Amino acid sequence: MNKLLLLLMSAAALGAAEKDDVVAAVQRTFDAMQARDAAAIRATMLPEAQFFVVLDDGRVRATTLDQFAARIGETKEPLLERMWNPTVRISGRLATLWVDYDFHRNGTFSHCGVDAVHLLKTPEGWKLASIAYTMQTKGCALSPLGAPKGAK
Repeated sequence: MNKLLLLLMSAAALGAAEKDDVVAAVQRTFDAMQARDAAAIRATMLPEAQFFVVLDDGRVRATTLDQFAARIGETKEPLLERMWNPTVRISGRLATLWVDYDFHRNGTFSHCGVDAVHLLKTPEGWKLASIAYTMQTKGCALSPLGAPKGAK
């Protein structure tokens, strides 16, 4: 009986570590965005990665990885995306992350929403395959993370 309990506890610990790795992969993308480093953004994603944003008015806009990385790399003002309340689901080499976020540009709140991220596990680790996200400019709940350092 003790061996079974130990096996179950080990499996749970491995599952938690794998979920942490998925969240960390997305955080690396956010860190690369904050650094405005197009090469680092590309390194966190599959070359075919795509982005889909649902705007306040319901319109949907699609972007390729190259378009996204170039736009972030050319940005001159500081960017900050923060996430909280992650829900991770994993099946083999496929993972999804559903997470609340807020986004700040030049130290000022820009928008909030939900990121829905699909990731695939490669020999280099988890890579983002697609991100679909909502972009709300009004009616955002306050982040449980509080105001970012240097917020205006």
